[in-house]
Amino acid sequence: MTPPDRFRTLLAKPGFIVMPAVWDGLTAKLTLEAGFQTAFLSGSCVAASRLGGPDLDLISFAEMLNSLEMVRGAAPDLLVLADGDHGYGNAMNVQRTVRAYGRAGAAAVLIEDKITPRALTSAGKPCLPREEMRMKVRAAVEAARESGILVMARTDCRPTAGIDEAVARIEMYVEEGADLLFLDSPKDEEEVRRAVAASKGKPHFAVLSPGAPRETPTQARAAELGLKIGTFPTGTLSPAMAGMKAGLAALAAGHSEAGSALSPQEFRATLGYGAYEAAAKPFVLPA
Repeated sequence: MTPPDRFRTLLAKPGFIVMPAVWDGLTAKLTLEAGFQTAFLSGSCVAASRLGGPDLDLISFAEMLNSLEMVRGAAPDLLVLADGDHGYGNAMNVQRTVRAYGRAGAAAVLIEDKITPRALTSAGKPCLPREEMRMKVRAAVEAARESGILVMARTDCRPTAGIDEAVARIEMYVEEGADLLFLDSPKDEEEVRRAVAASKGKPHFAVLSPGAPRETPTQARAAELGLKIGTFPTGTLSPAMAGMKAGLAALAAGHSEAGSALSPQEFRATLGYGAYEAAAKPFVLPA
């Protein structure tokens, strides 16, 4: 089965799907080994890891595609929802993004309605006119037929245009054939319920990391509200940053490593030194 077909099968099963965020080969490998079947290739995590900065539309299509290739190379069995951001341009750019992600083996791709280029501020997310976004979703769905990749359509318009407009966009995305839906920044549980209802039975996705001005229910409550998938971008990125800070602080204090460091044996096992030796053994020349 292809990754999109495997993802469809998973979505058809009952239960809430926890989707950790990944950004490179190591995070993908660890996520799969931890027992997760799916992961979100998060634009915010890729921006943090590649640029050392915030997610403010500075990451390019090529950088995201390269990150997807790294993730797929390290964990080919992981079902990846890849962040396609705003498609990196107009409807034709959207089609290029969707086709490239499909060829690279992503199970699904996210396309959102933010305006690009971004205004020179970190505040707010002004969005495209509704009918212009309709054409982007239509283009994405058409391009997805090549590989079967699922299309997730996201609206960021809730903070700037209100919940009624956001719900209308979700209904429009369903009309255009989007496979998964995503309302960003719902204010409360009632708005979550409205977004789920507007999805007309199709799976609805949510970012559930705490700290942002949005409703972030627990996993159990998210399932009760009708959400199907929850991702947690800071759930992996923040501890990774904390671990690196701890390691650097230990070195600055004159130690060899932080107290939280893995043992040398676990470190080597996690990176796969033993697996490499086993795979290489048939090709070693006789002494």
